[in-house]
Amino acid sequence: NAMVAFGAKIRANTTIGPCCRVGGEVGNAVFHAYSNKAHDGFLGNSYIGEWCNLGANTNNSNLKNNYNTVSLYSYALGGLYDTGETFCGTFMGDYTKAGISTMFNTGTVAGVCSNVYGSGFQDKFIPSFAWGGKAEGYQPYRFDKAVEVINATMERRSLSLEEKDLAILKYIA
Repeated sequence: NAMVAFGAKIRANTTIGPCCRVGGEVGNAVFHAYSNKAHDGFLGNSYIGEWCNLGANTNNSNLKNNYNTVSLYSYALGGLYDTGETFCGTFMGDYTKAGISTMFNTGTVAGVCSNVYGSGFQDKFIPSFAWGGKAEGYQPYRFDKAVEVINATMERRSLSLEEKDLAILKYIA
C-alpha cells in the first residue's frame, strides 16, 4: 500500500515501508510505515521513522562540501562523534514532521515527536518533543498537543495510538 509519486527519482538502496507516500529525489534511504515525503526535494543516506512527514521541498545534505567525514549526534555520548562516513543524511524519529522547505544539515538527528520548520539549515541535533527551528528557536512541544496531532494523523488512516506506544512516548518526553 505504498505509493511513489509520478516523476519521482528513487535511487538505489531505498526501502519504502508500508503505506508510505514518496516523491522527489530519494536515494539510499529507509522509510518506515506511514511516513510521507510526497513532494519534490532531495533526501539521501537517511533513515525516517514511522509516521513522519517531510513537507514540500524539504531537502537534506548527505555530503559535506569539503568531503570530510560526517559527525553525528550520539545519545550515548551526549554529543557529536565522527562516523568515519563520507555520506550521511538525516535520521528522524517516529512522529516527527518537517515544514515546507525545511533544510537538514549533513548528519542531522531529529528526535521523536518534533515539529521542525523555518529558514536556513537546522541544527545537527534536534531533541525529541521540540517545536520550531534554528532561526526561530526550539520550544518544548507540549506532550498533550503532540499526542493530539498523532491521534489526528492516525485517524486519517482509521488507526489509533496504542497504550504501549503512549507509554513509550511518555517515557521519552
